[in-house]
Amino acid sequence: MTEEIIIAGFGGQGVLSMGKILAYSGIMQDQEVSWMPSYGPEMRGGTANVIVIVSDERISSPVLTIFDTAIILNQQSMDKFEKSVRPGGVLLYDPNGITRHPERKDITIYQIEGAQLAADMGNTKIFNMIVLGAFLKVKPIVLLENVIRGLKKSLPERYHKLIPMNEDALTMGMKNVVCSNSLN
Repeated sequence: MTEEIIIAGFGGQGVLSMGKILAYSGIMQDQEVSWMPSYGPEMRGGTANVIVIVSDERISSPVLTIFDTAIILNQQSMDKFEKSVRPGGVLLYDPNGITRHPERKDITIYQIEGAQLAADMGNTKIFNMIVLGAFLKVKPIVLLENVIRGLKKSLPERYHKLIPMNEDALTMGMKNVVCSNSLN
């Protein structure tokens, strides 16, 4: 099993953190992983993306142009990466701020209202964990227990008290992801 993923959005949405937690989760399952971030000089508000590969086999290169899954969090990323999803692949997106929804018919498209759910839960910082939970419902490439272990590994110890809230956010994403289309 090899899963090649692009996660893309604005800086400040937790794109790179989401990728890092996913990569650590793969390590916790003794899988091969690659985490390759890309971001502009702006800290928040600029574009950011990360390529994550989780595999049972050695990874030959972290550089990809076609992906099994795209997780899209803003319109610029939708415009750039929708066409980069392999036919038969998955595109997961948060419709908040999206003006042109995905149009492809050869991929499966899922929506997660991550921004709205995070606001409803009272903490917009858990947005990325809601989206990650939605992804793991669609493609359970790592176990939830390993995501929690990955969180512990990637978060500084002073933030470990926030892990239960992040776990709730993961569960919220898993419960609220919706398929927008179907290849069948």
